[in-house]
Amino acid sequence: MRKTRGTVSGSAAYSPRRRRIRSAVAVLAASVTAAGLVTVGATSTADAAGNFYNPPSTFDSDPGSIIRSQSSPLLLQIPGVKNQWPGTATRIMYTSTRQDDKPVAVTGTVVEPTAKWNGKGERPTVVLGPGTIGQGDQCAGSKMMSFPLSIDPLKPSLGVNYSALEMNLLLINGVRVVMTDYIGMGTPGIHTYVNRLESGRAMLDAARAGLKFAKAPKDAPVGFSGYSQGGGAAASAAELASDYASDLNVKGTYAGAPPADLSKVINRIDGTFIAGAIGYAINGLDARYPELAPILKRETNAHGRQALKQVATQCIADTGLAFGFQRTKDWTRSGKSLGEVVKGIPKAQKMIDDQRIGKLKPNAPVLLSSGFNDDVIPHGQVAQLYRDWNKQGADVKLTNNYTPPIFPGLTLNHVLPMLDKLVPSTNFLLTQFDS
Repeated sequence: MRKTRGTVSGSAAYSPRRRRIRSAVAVLAASVTAAGLVTVGATSTADAAGNFYNPPSTFDSDPGSIIRSQSSPLLLQIPGVKNQWPGTATRIMYTSTRQDDKPVAVTGTVVEPTAKWNGKGERPTVVLGPGTIGQGDQCAGSKMMSFPLSIDPLKPSLGVNYSALEMNLLLINGVRVVMTDYIGMGTPGIHTYVNRLESGRAMLDAARAGLKFAKAPKDAPVGFSGYSQGGGAAASAAELASDYASDLNVKGTYAGAPPADLSKVINRIDGTFIAGAIGYAINGLDARYPELAPILKRETNAHGRQALKQVATQCIADTGLAFGFQRTKDWTRSGKSLGEVVKGIPKAQKMIDDQRIGKLKPNAPVLLSSGFNDDVIPHGQVAQLYRDWNKQGADVKLTNNYTPPIFPGLTLNHVLPMLDKLVPSTNFLLTQFDS
């Protein structure tokens, strides 16, 4: 495998398709089977009550098995009409594996593109990991495919599916897309936000499920892509693939602004508009590490405990409005930030260290991206991930965005690099599929 030592500038071209994709962006801007199932068929619909997200009492435990499926029209599509642009979407429930190796039902969406695949070989599949959209079940991306907003005036709650831009770029190039909701998002249980094993496995099993649903060959090319939380999920999938999913023919991964080292990320976002997202991570850890509960009881005050409870049912916009620019020192009894508390408790620090990405070697090329002035995901820990993988001989590149600081803490320096890398990241994946 070729070892890449340098970095790639943000303006670098990865494919001769660049011009084609740029024009597609303009158009987008203008247009705004599993065998062995115990109780459900290969593509059964939801139960009689219409509760698609409630798993059956028994289901096939093999990772990547399809538990059930349901039609899911995309934006501006007419239900029941075939071959609509940009593709045909189906909501799926599939089997994945928790951190403790127990099977778990996960939901997501498979989108079969209307456009033909004009590259080499079989049509490729890209699994998209959404960025931070929240921890409440209403935030699941598969619930926002027909309309990119989810508004619940009774909670109140506002969800946004902003992965549609990347999804459509891939679809118009004939790439099949599978978008995972991650473990615990929409389905019962807490969403285990930025859990390294569970997010990576959810991505890998989404690829398996997507191939099965499309009746594609098992060795059809697969890629992973995501930004922020999704970048971490994609990066985790890339390095877990060799061991957990050696059956997949992984061709490449794009991981934008991955939170590879949570100890660095927690300190960075504390006091920003999305400071409450720290609560997502704590809640996710609490769901998998029983030893964390007494620590939280001892260290958090009443306001902190209420904040953790509240964010567990929110989307990111709700969390920003409720806890934006707060400091987690106001959540603790000691007056120390949660980052400081974790650092002083070995058991808690180990839980954070367990989520560290970069200890395993990806089995296919990876493109990393980072904003040099990112006010959410520190550039330094992305650069460290690059060095960690590079030392292991991985084929990895790092491309940076140098947007100067704009109202630090509002997350603009996190969002703008994401938009900047939409085209280069898509070109990178297309190039891997064509190689």
